[in-house]
Amino acid sequence: MESRRIAVGDRGWTVRVDGPVTQHSVLLLPDSGDPPDVYDRVCARLHSSDLRTIAFETTDGLDTPGVYAVLDELGVSWVNVAGRGAGASVAWQVCATGFGRFVSLVVADRGHPAVPDDSGAVLEAGCPAVELPTTILVTKGVSRQVADTSGRHVYGEFRVVDIDVDNVAAEADQEFATEIVLRTSMW
Repeated sequence: MESRRIAVGDRGWTVRVDGPVTQHSVLLLPDSGDPPDVYDRVCARLHSSDLRTIAFETTDGLDTPGVYAVLDELGVSWVNVAGRGAGASVAWQVCATGFGRFVSLVVADRGHPAVPDDSGAVLEAGCPAVELPTTILVTKGVSRQVADTSGRHVYGEFRVVDIDVDNVAAEADQEFATEIVLRTSMW
């Protein structure tokens, strides 16, 4: 994978870009503490489905303007988004405020930021609804109730898929990649 360091103001992020150069790209956002190569097996599967991948090595300090700046620097105008854990939180927020830029959303380990998590905490009560086809993967990191309740904040086709693992990228890469591929197809 080609690693690129992209500066945005006084901050910067390293992204790993690979796969066929097509009009279909997938933005992958990791959880806090994930190693930089956490999505390598997922990416290999996505590349065989003719999808280009853009994988952030970390989401620490990443916000919506940062995501836009990185995508602009890479020349990507439309992208499918997938994330887990903290990366899923960023994915929800980016997709909720970026109408017209994002095609689909696949998240694991996090419900919509306006929905109370399993401990009752709300990440961001004012987060708008997502207007995209969305899939939530229910893992050991999020309950089915949080996932189902998140459906109220999705104005588009909504799916919930149960996968009983801790780290979907490392333990169920084939299922994660399959859900992403299903969301990239417009049939």
